[in-house]
Amino acid sequence: MSAIARWLGRADYIPTWRAMQRFTDRRGAETPDELWCLEHPPVYTLGMNGDPSHVLSAGEIPVIRIDRGGQVTYHGPGQLVVYPLVDLRRRALGVRDLVTALEGALIAFAAEFGIAAVARRDAPGVYVEGRKLASIGLRIRRASSYHGLALNVAMNLAPFAGINPCGFANLGVVDLKGLGVKLEPESAAQRLVPHLWRTLRLPGEVRWDEGGAASRVAG
Repeated sequence: MSAIARWLGRADYIPTWRAMQRFTDRRGAETPDELWCLEHPPVYTLGMNGDPSHVLSAGEIPVIRIDRGGQVTYHGPGQLVVYPLVDLRRRALGVRDLVTALEGALIAFAAEFGIAAVARRDAPGVYVEGRKLASIGLRIRRASSYHGLALNVAMNLAPFAGINPCGFANLGVVDLKGLGVKLEPESAAQRLVPHLWRTLRLPGEVRWDEGGAASRVAG
């Protein structure tokens, strides 16, 4: 059974979140796994057990409590978000395996540009010289995953100052642009997805399908 990668462009957070939930609730044994790649308008998201005190100064940016694990993070233009909608039983992946697969893909992607990125066992995500380049937050339901990863590509990093990113005070953040890599989120997705295909054990060659992308979010 083939899998599908989709570029959804810039999509509002709540409709996308609801679309992931619907996809997960409706999927069956023959439903292909999908990777949704996109950007969000500015938004803070707080995990279901997240501590709201980690939101320091939201200003006009909305704060949405959602059903993933983890604390608070920021999404905004210039950040690549990838949502792996994956049947974990089919891919023989446990939850820790899934986190490791996402981190491994990000580390291999960064290495293409000569960037030495690393993972931390105590704080999921990928870091460069102690600064967070990518965050990971997941939900598993019906043995399938949704939510996913957020890679800082070329964005305004100032809103991260309004939170303790992922619950860590004074945690520095960085994007690819600040590391000397000039990419846009869509081109970053084209480069990252093959690594995800490998680490998530998706079958065959990468298959991109932009047909009907808007309907994935609209419902």
